[in-house]
Amino acid sequence: MPQRLLRLLPAALVVAGLLACVAGLLLQRMWLALPWPRLLDQLVMGALALTAAWPLRRWGRLSWAAALALVWGVALLPFAGVPAVLAGLLLVAAAAALGSLVVPRDGHPLLALGCGLALIGGIDGWLLGWPLHRWFVYWPLLLALCLVRRHVLRGLLVRSRDGWHAAVAASPRGAAFAVALLGVTSRGAWLPTLLSDDVNYHLGLPSQLLRHGRYLPDLANQIWAAAPWLGDTLQGIAAVLAGGEARAALVLPWLLLAAASTWTLARGLASARMAWLAVALLASLPLCSGLLGSMQTELPAIGLLGVLALAIVQPRPAAVAIAVLAGGLVALKFGQAVAALVMLVWAGWRRGWPGTRAFAAGAVAFVLVAGSSYVQAAWLSGNPLFPLFNHWFESPLLAARQLDDPRWHAGFGVGLPWRITFMTDAYLEGWPGGFGFVWLALAGAWLLALRETRTRALALAASAILLLPLLPMQYARYAFPGLVLLLAPLVAATAAALGERRAAFALAALCLLDFAFLANANWTQHTSALRLLVRARGDAMTVLAHYSPERALIARLRSRDDGASIVLALDPAAPAIAELAGRGRSVAWYAPALERARVAANADASGQRWVAIVRELDARWLLLRDATLTEPQRHALALLGARHEASAGDAQLWSVPPVPAP
Repeated sequence: MPQRLLRLLPAALVVAGLLACVAGLLLQRMWLALPWPRLLDQLVMGALALTAAWPLRRWGRLSWAAALALVWGVALLPFAGVPAVLAGLLLVAAAAALGSLVVPRDGHPLLALGCGLALIGGIDGWLLGWPLHRWFVYWPLLLALCLVRRHVLRGLLVRSRDGWHAAVAASPRGAAFAVALLGVTSRGAWLPTLLSDDVNYHLGLPSQLLRHGRYLPDLANQIWAAAPWLGDTLQGIAAVLAGGEARAALVLPWLLLAAASTWTLARGLASARMAWLAVALLASLPLCSGLLGSMQTELPAIGLLGVLALAIVQPRPAAVAIAVLAGGLVALKFGQAVAALVMLVWAGWRRGWPGTRAFAAGAVAFVLVAGSSYVQAAWLSGNPLFPLFNHWFESPLLAARQLDDPRWHAGFGVGLPWRITFMTDAYLEGWPGGFGFVWLALAGAWLLALRETRTRALALAASAILLLPLLPMQYARYAFPGLVLLLAPLVAATAAALGERRAAFALAALCLLDFAFLANANWTQHTSALRLLVRARGDAMTVLAHYSPERALIARLRSRDDGASIVLALDPAAPAIAELAGRGRSVAWYAPALERARVAANADASGQRWVAIVRELDARWLLLRDATLTEPQRHALALLGARHEASAGDAQLWSVPPVPAP
């Protein structure tokens, strides 16, 4: 009897996690948090994609997975634009060509692509200050790289095609299910850039490359200007190639890289059907859709992490490739240094000492990829991690304190998986269910994955990357890369405990549950922005005017004044000036000196201090919101003789006449 109970224990653990999820859905009344209008949109778009794919399946003799992938790929064109798609394809091809130089011969194509993206972004980071970043430099250079490595690229393409066909043939229904979910999720890339971090900061580097052909970080007016910039550098390259904003051209390759590496990792632990379910779980996680609409670093991080795990588990020598990928993580964000360190420890334990020459080459590659932003930050501020840890480095550009966000300190403990699942709004700028249900529902499988020899190493590494970022601050997005890396061992453990048939039903149901809450990850998915964009037939300006009015006004401003005149944003809660390519100023916390000036000016009821700020900056244009305008600011507008020029939503654009000549 005890032996029989022991044999049933793994299945009982998995079922316990699934039942805990069901109980939470009922106890927390999660049906009230379901985004019903967005769920209807998802179902309609999914049905339309299936309808469009049917002729390709019927007469084109394509698999359902291939037909759906083609339909969703074509659907991207009206929203991303042909130039952006071409730019993305060239960047991916050039990355694979370059990355093939540092991966083992006949290595996995994913290794070449991941390493190549890290190398291109890392090398270009050292050159950002030089006026080299023009389309007539990038296009010939990347095309020449593809031409020189054409035979290698052909081999990578053939192996990728054959791998795709084999994976689909091994589980046609699983592949179709995963691709259908990936397609619906990919709609997040259709949106123009709207999130506050992007319009306040991330758009700055690509905009300067487009405008000036170089990037000159101004830490006084944007404290994050020299923060790790690999993701933004690659966005900038894509933008220069496309001649305009090209976020979709890069975020989708990152997602596909994560999906393909998740499939490969899961296939090494379980069957092809389980591997496709791991991809489906990834595609249905709400944050995947949310990150596609942003320039946040967690999306490229899940791609690089998956490829790094592949580099570690594959048997060939790969010290340089591992160093490049780890460097890419550190170059994305200093917080990803935790993930890089965990993966390097795992690599050292699994693969042993690589040899002196390989270690030296790897160290050089790591610094080449990771170092540029840290060197620049140290040069400009005296703090290589600026603006972080300034209580240690005490740069004069910022107060000697550690940055913190008091919103994300809900507490760390054994109940965290439950709380982050059902009370997500305490851990993310989202709604309940916005982190997905995988962590809680597969908590029993998590324990099994940590116990089983086949899955233990990957599960331990993924668990560390999931949990460690949550220790100092409980912000769910920082834990997301670890959750994605954990999917492969979770699926394998579930299949081993329940048997494939039962596991497939349970995991598919979990995918559909996550899919139902797909729009709860952030406001860009939760609102009707996507529906508005589709109704406007891809006209991004219609969406911007409604959801990011400052961006719409800046577009109007450029049509009238595309010079170097200063634009000052008066609302500290809406400093959406990043795309002004260096001519924007804000009085938000991003610019400490102007923030202090704002506080002092608002204490002067006459408005004279505000007049002095505007005149000292020589600002000719003002962005403001009438609802948040202070009385001293209103008096200053009158004293300056400022004139209202345009409105978009709640935002207004005002012009300031120059000081009369004496």
